[in-house]
Formats: sequence, structure tokens, C-alpha cells
Amino acid sequence: MTAVEWLLENLNSEPYSEEEFNYNRDCWDKALEMEKEQIEIAFFKGDLFAEDYFDADNPTKDVGENYYNETFKKQEQ
Repeated sequence: MTAVEWLLENLNSEPYSEEEFNYNRDCWDKALEMEKEQIEIAFFKGDLFAEDYFDADNPTKDVGENYYNETFKKQEQ
């Protein structure tokens, strides 16, 4: 299941209370985390040049996470 599919199944279509609004916000945050994880996995499995994102100073850090941060975190700032 993709993050978007999960989100559509879980959001309240019209939040009428603060509790429902907060629930929707929590769902949105979870979907963003799911999307990040899916992007990292796809990158790691599909990119022949994953070593370009390998962090020599922190070799335990996942190359998919490095790719996500360098590609998508810049857009959020």
C-alpha cells in the first residue's frame, strides 16, 4: 500500500472536531513518513549510483535516507 492510498483510507473526510482534526494531522504525518521510507527503499533498490550518496563519515547511515534528505528536504525549507 502506498502512503497516499493509506492516507485516503484513514482521513476523516470532514473533520468536525478538534479531535478529528488532530487525527487527520497525525495521519498526514504518518503518510509523510511512509512516503519517505518508500522513496528511500525505491532509491536503494533501483539506483546503480547509490554509492554517490554513501556517507563515509557515517557509514551506518542509509544511502536511501541520504538521497531523500538531499533531494526532498531542500524543497521543504
